[in-house]
Amino acid sequence: MTENLAVASKPAERSPKGFVPAFAISSFGIYVAVMAPVYGGLSVKVQELVGLEAAAPLLGILTGSGAIFASLVQPVAGRLSDRSVSRFGRRRPFMFWGTLGAILGLLAAGLAPNFTTLLLAWCFVQFSINFTLAAHHTTLADQVPEAKRGGVSGVIGAATPAAILGGSILLATMPTTFLRFAVPAAFGLVLMGYFLIVLKDKVREDAPQAPFNLKEVFSSYVFSPKKNPDFGWAWLSKAFVLLGFGSVSTYLTLFLANDFGMDTKQQLSFNAIAQVVSIGTLIIFSLIGGFLSDRIGKRKVFVTIAGITVGAGVALIAVSPTFGASGLAILLIGQAIMGAGSGAFFAVDQALCIDLLPNKEEMAKDLGILNLAGTIPGALAPLMAGLIFIPLGNLLFSAGFTLWFAVGAASAIAGAIMVTKIKGSR
Repeated sequence: MTENLAVASKPAERSPKGFVPAFAISSFGIYVAVMAPVYGGLSVKVQELVGLEAAAPLLGILTGSGAIFASLVQPVAGRLSDRSVSRFGRRRPFMFWGTLGAILGLLAAGLAPNFTTLLLAWCFVQFSINFTLAAHHTTLADQVPEAKRGGVSGVIGAATPAAILGGSILLATMPTTFLRFAVPAAFGLVLMGYFLIVLKDKVREDAPQAPFNLKEVFSSYVFSPKKNPDFGWAWLSKAFVLLGFGSVSTYLTLFLANDFGMDTKQQLSFNAIAQVVSIGTLIIFSLIGGFLSDRIGKRKVFVTIAGITVGAGVALIAVSPTFGASGLAILLIGQAIMGAGSGAFFAVDQALCIDLLPNKEEMAKDLGILNLAGTIPGALAPLMAGLIFIPLGNLLFSAGFTLWFAVGAASAIAGAIMVTKIKGSR
């Protein structure tokens, strides 16, 4: 189950047999567990605890705080994984303990009797799961040769949103709040457990030369944009596009409640329909985008067009209430457009960014820094939305969610334009 590693992980000419499907299955499982709460479970739980009027700012505090933990943990977890000399492999121990902690946190969140307990439980989920994700994402760079990463990223780009869809369906079918957390958690535990068993993880035989001290810890969060400008632009563009994409996910159910007058059951039911639409197009364009990117040998053009498409979809969602009786149909069209753009983006952007990693001997650490491009917007977006833009929009236009989604659309388009600044990639 393990392979020796002298100094650094170097992908072979082809991936180990069975790695890609096992990776896709585990991605599906762990994202079902953690994305089901984000895409409706937490929103409904907060509404049950504090009511609809107080839900928006508290949901922002909840998801923003969790994202701060994710931002702090993942780069350090990645560096620890790079340095690991465990006989069980470099990545496996971090995935095992991280997954176990996340599952326990999800169960606690489902049982939380008040907002404070829910906040603590969700922060623990994010703390734990990012040990898993830091190691899990790096197995792709460990195991897959560069020329094949676009196609494999496309497969993974399809598996992850499929998990969001699966989680949304579970939310709509589960009869209690606790089961909306517990069932996805159990599902993720089983599929990640399968990956841990079949993974041919690499074992590092030589101990790291540098001691792991405070300097090493703080360096886990930084890189030099001056020395690595392409990686810097890739990081920044990813952050802006993901801010746009994520502007909808956390607040869709509250948007349905506030602007379309739906109760919690209707919110979850329509949310499942919206996810079917967006993720259907996301999966299709993720597979097509990754394949075409490898075939044509270009990355940037796909990522640029994809980011602009994400922004267009979010903009249409923003104005959907203005269409009256047709508003929900327009919202679904916006979801489809956003799904198409995000599918191509997730597939090709990951391959583009792996190609631009500054240090091949510290891939997990650099991927952890790269993932901050998602977690930092994930921390800022709910706080910006719940504490600034939604209240401001309600005060000025009585359309707080519309203003927030408009900000998200502009962010995605700006991120797409930034991709054109990358010089050292196709």
